Amino acid sequence: MLSLRDLTVEFATPAGVVRAVDGVSYEVEAGETLGVVGETGSGKSVTVLAALGLLTAGNVRRVSGQALLDDTDLLSLPEAELRRVLGREVAMVFQDPISALNPVQRVGDQIAETLRVHDRTLSARAARARVVELLRLVGVPHPAGRYDAYPHQFSGGMCQRAVIAMAIANQPRVLIADEPTTALDVSVQAQILDVLRVAAEETGAATVLITHDLGVVAETADRVCVMYGGRVVETGTVHDAFTRPRHPYTASLLTSLPRLDGPVRRLIPIPGQPPDPINLPAGCPFAPRCPVGRDRAVCHEERPALEPAEPGLSACHFPEEAAPLLARARADGARGSAGRTIIDAGGVEGSVDGDGAVEVGAEAGIRADLGAGAEVEADGGAGGDAGGDGAIDASIGAGGAGQTGGVGQTGRAGAAPGTDGDGGAVLAVRDAQKRFPIRRGVFSRVSGWVRAVDGVSFTIPPGHTLGLVGESGCGKSTLARMMLRLIEASDGTIAVEGRELAAAGRHELRDIRRRVQMVYQDPFASLNPRLSVGDNVAEPLRLAGGFTRERRRRRVLDLFERVGLRPEHVDRYPAEFSGGQRQRVAIARALALQPRLLILDEPVSALDVSVQAQVLNLLAELQEESGMAYLFVSHDLSVVRQVADEVAVMYLGRIVEVGDVERIYRRAAHPYTRLLLASVPIPDPVGRETRRRAPLGGDVPSPADPPSGCTFRTRCPLAQERCAVEEPPLRPFDGGRTACHFAETVREELP
Repeated sequence: MLSLRDLTVEFATPAGVVRAVDGVSYEVEAGETLGVVGETGSGKSVTVLAALGLLTAGNVRRVSGQALLDDTDLLSLPEAELRRVLGREVAMVFQDPISALNPVQRVGDQIAETLRVHDRTLSARAARARVVELLRLVGVPHPAGRYDAYPHQFSGGMCQRAVIAMAIANQPRVLIADEPTTALDVSVQAQILDVLRVAAEETGAATVLITHDLGVVAETADRVCVMYGGRVVETGTVHDAFTRPRHPYTASLLTSLPRLDGPVRRLIPIPGQPPDPINLPAGCPFAPRCPVGRDRAVCHEERPALEPAEPGLSACHFPEEAAPLLARARADGARGSAGRTIIDAGGVEGSVDGDGAVEVGAEAGIRADLGAGAEVEADGGAGGDAGGDGAIDASIGAGGAGQTGGVGQTGRAGAAPGTDGDGGAVLAVRDAQKRFPIRRGVFSRVSGWVRAVDGVSFTIPPGHTLGLVGESGCGKSTLARMMLRLIEASDGTIAVEGRELAAAGRHELRDIRRRVQMVYQDPFASLNPRLSVGDNVAEPLRLAGGFTRERRRRRVLDLFERVGLRPEHVDRYPAEFSGGQRQRVAIARALALQPRLLILDEPVSALDVSVQAQVLNLLAELQEESGMAYLFVSHDLSVVRQVADEVAVMYLGRIVEVGDVERIYRRAAHPYTRLLLASVPIPDPVGRETRRRAPLGGDVPSPADPPSGCTFRTRCPLAQERCAVEEPPLRPFDGGRTACHFAETVREELP
C-alpha cells in the first residue's frame, strides 16, 4: 500500500549539512501494522513527514527517493494534487493532539471540515451525523453533545480520540500514527491503542506506528522496522525481532527495558550517544556503541548494507551474534534480580545469594523476593519457604514480618493512619490535604473546593524508595511539591527528619530544603540556559553560603564524576547536552547539598529507553552509596517496579492501595490497581493473542465533584450499591493496605 524507496532527507545548518534520513526503504501492506522504532533523532518522524510533503522548514536542502502510494509517487505530485490525496488516501495522527486541534473551533466542526473538504456534495447535516458516528466509534462518550465542545473541554485522551476520528473520517488507505500515546497515562494509552486497532479494522488501512515504546509495538504491530542514525538497521516480524533480533542495536534496546513482569537488579543501557548526523562515520553508525562490533575493524570501516539475514533483514556484518547478546543479557538480569534484593525498614543490610540463602547482620524482619520453593536461613534461627509467588515472610530472632515504612491515609471515613511510628523516618506525612478554591463571579467568590490531596499519610525510612503511581490528575505532583512547601498544605503535617514544614520559619525552611531536593520531569526547563552546567550545579552551594569559589568548583567536579559526566563538560551550556545528560546535570545539582531525601517527579518519562536505563541505574547506585530516601512519582508502572521498595497507588487525591512492590505487582487487591496493571503493554509479543487484557476505561472524575462513597465506583466493574453510599477505609489486607469493600474477592473477579 505504501512503499518508501531510498528516501534521503538533508538539512542545511550553520554547522554543515545534516543528513537526517539516509536511504530509508520500507513498505507496509493493506491491513498490516508496521511499527517503526528507534531513539530520538533516528529519523523516524522526519521520514514520514518528508514522504507526505509536510517538511516546510526553510533549511530543507534535499528530499530524494520515492514514496509510492500504490503506483503513485507522492514526492512527484503537484501541490494541488497532493492536497487531494492527503486526508483522503493518507491520514496522520500527530503526537500532540492539543497542537493538532484549533483551540477556537469546535471539535465536531474540525472533523466535519475534513469530510467536506474532500466531498463538496456533503451537506452540513450529513457531515454532522457522520462526525457523531465517528466520535462514537472512537469511544467518545455522549458524542452528540461533545460535537459542540472545544478542545480545552476535552482531556488529553479525548483529544487524541478526536484526532483519530478526524484521521479515519475519509476511510484512508494508509494511516500514520506518530507517537500517538507518548504523553498519555497507561490507562488512556491502552484505550487509544484499542481505538487505533478498531480504526484500522474499520478502514482496512495500512498502519505505520512510529514510537519509542517497545511495549506498544509488541502488543500491536505485525512487523517492525528499527531505525538508527537515519538508516534502517533491521526489519522483520515483531515476533522474530523481539525473540531473535538480527542487529545488536535491536537487542540493546530490548535489554534496556524495565519490565512489568519482573524487575532486574540492574538494567543494561546502551553506552555513548547516537552519531552526529553532520559527521556520520564511514562504517556502521552503531559501531562505537556496539558490544559486537566495537573492537572489529570491519565495523568501523565498511558500512553494512540492509540484506537478508534469516528470519528478516539486517544491516550488520555479524547478525548471528545479536540474538545470543539478548539471551545472555536476560539470563544475567534474571540472576541479578535474585542476587541481592533485601532492604529492611530498620536499616539492616542483607543479601540473598543465587541459591536462595539469606544472610542478615542483625535481628529484624525481612521480606525477600526469591524463586518459588527457595529456602531461607538466618542467624536468628528462623526459617521459611517461598510460596508459589516467591514472596517470603520470615521472623528472625525477636523481629516480626518486615515492613518497609508505613503508608496510609486518614480520610473522611475515619481510617486510621497507616503508620505505626515515625522514628527514624526521613519523611513523615500525616493526613496531608490540599484544597484549591473554585472562584466564580465578578467578585471571585469561593463556590467550591478541589480536593487535590485528600488525607494522605506515609513515611519513608532512610535508603528506601516509595513509588507513587496513578493517572494524571490524581494529585501525585501536587503531593510531591507539598514536600518542599512549594505548595502550602491546607491541613495535616509534613515532617522532614522530625521537623515540621508548616511550623518552620524562613531560615529553618531553608535549612530543611538543604535536606530535601527535587528532580523535575523536564531537565531542560529546570536548568538556567544562560548559565553553564557547572554554574547550575554550583548554584545551591552559592545560595547556601559557606563555600568558597574553589570549594564550589571541587564539589562540582566531584558531583560530575558521581553522575557520570566528564570534567571538561563543566563549562558547557545546557543546550549542548542530550536529554539524558541534562537529567544527569539536574541530579548532580540536586545532590550538591547532600540531601537525605530526593523527590523525583517523572524523572525519566521524557527520555529514550536507553537513556532511561542509564538514569535509573545511576539513581540506584547513588542510593546504595549514600542511603538517601526517594519519593519516586511516575505513571510508568514498569519503571516503578524497577526502582521502588514500596508502592502507593493514588486516585482522586487519596491512596487506595499500598504495599511492598511484590505485593502490589503480584497480588494487588484493589480493582483500580489491577486494571492499571492490565493496561500496561508487555514488551513481548509471545502469547499476545491469548494474553488477557482488560484496560481501564472511562476518565477520572472531576476532583471538584467526586462521586459519593468510593470515588472509583463510576469506573469499577465490581461496584455495588454499598460502594455508592459508604466510603471504604484503607484497611490492612494481605500484607498491605487496600481501600475496597470487596478486597477479598477482587483477585477472583479480576484475574
